[in-house]
Amino acid sequence: MRRGRSSIVWACIAGAIAGGTLVWTIDRARVQALADDCGEPDVEVRPSTPPAPPRVPTAPPLARDMPSSEPASPAPDLRDRRLGLPVQGLDRKDLRSSFDEQRSGGRRHEAMDILSPRNTPVLAVDDGTVAKLFTSKAGGLTVYQFDPDSVYAYYYAHLERYAPGLQEHQRLKRGDVIGYVGTSGNAPPDTPHLHFAIFKLTEAKQWWKGTAIDPFLAWR
Repeated sequence: MRRGRSSIVWACIAGAIAGGTLVWTIDRARVQALADDCGEPDVEVRPSTPPAPPRVPTAPPLARDMPSSEPASPAPDLRDRRLGLPVQGLDRKDLRSSFDEQRSGGRRHEAMDILSPRNTPVLAVDDGTVAKLFTSKAGGLTVYQFDPDSVYAYYYAHLERYAPGLQEHQRLKRGDVIGYVGTSGNAPPDTPHLHFAIFKLTEAKQWWKGTAIDPFLAWR
């Protein structure tokens, strides 16, 4: 049956040539027209070049494969250290963050202020070493303590006085008394408190240089 229909089509084409019409090229439209003239049902004419398959969008990379724009927070590491509280008699519920509060000159506080009666003992929050005993105009009597791995520095400021015999490079145990709450430096004279800060040291391990971390996160 299919062979018979094809013969009819070619007979129509031959007739056109015999009548004096020379067909050099026959495009798809011409073939279809000839088929219609001969009573042939529509034929499927396949294009010479198959259409391109639909574009499938590439799946985005998994989150774990994407570079992070910010370093991971050190807070979990600090919490794992189970730091002690830096003032004797202090309870965790008494702590509050003042890290982002503004101070004179438009600077950020980057520390925690812990109000306590004058001469309340100040305690080492971690094992480690006294990196520096320093007196400054802003901080007054201060202690810089490194943790045992020299990754973090703990900063205690506005002390009334140091603990007797405290000296640089001295080994400390968590809970050791290192000084007493006071108002040295630029602390208001009627508001004794401990200015306590934590910062992550640089590769150079310089006691005065590092990235500040909100101490409140260590106990949250």
